[in-house]
Amino acid sequence: MMLPPLLAASALDSAKETAETFGWNVWLFLSQVISFVIVALVLKRFAYTPVLKVLEERRQRIQEGLLNADKIKQQLADAENRHAEILAQANAQAQRMIDEARASASTVADRKQQEAIAAAEQIIAKAHEASRIEREKEMAELKRQLGRLVIDTTSKVTGKVLTSDDQRRLQEETAREVAA
Repeated sequence: MMLPPLLAASALDSAKETAETFGWNVWLFLSQVISFVIVALVLKRFAYTPVLKVLEERRQRIQEGLLNADKIKQQLADAENRHAEILAQANAQAQRMIDEARASASTVADRKQQEAIAAAEQIIAKAHEASRIEREKEMAELKRQLGRLVIDTTSKVTGKVLTSDDQRRLQEETAREVAA
């Protein structure tokens, strides 16, 4: 759609009037546009691009840090699992050692008890043997005394002096009777 020529001329005049009212200068405007474009290009080349590059490097480092943090978390979890396994193995080994020590102590206690019983039985056997020997000694002494008494009694009753053969014979007979 085209504007009628009269309307277009009126709009152009109106724009010129407004530009003069506000002090607008075409050459000044063009120089400012060119200056702005130059400053924008310089800023883009020397400021904006390096800042974007630094921001991208920082984003990559943050991403790497997050990946490393995940790896470290995984390694920590693995280390904790290994720690728990090692601790469980150590506890099992300690329990096994305790059980072995208890069994060994029980075996040693049983062996010591058997040794004590054997020693007590030996003492009792020795005491019985000593008692038997002492009884035999006492019996022999008793037989001798009894034989002397018999001889003394016989010699007093018979009124005769006995010979050593008679004394021996009487002692033997008395000993056999006492033993029986």
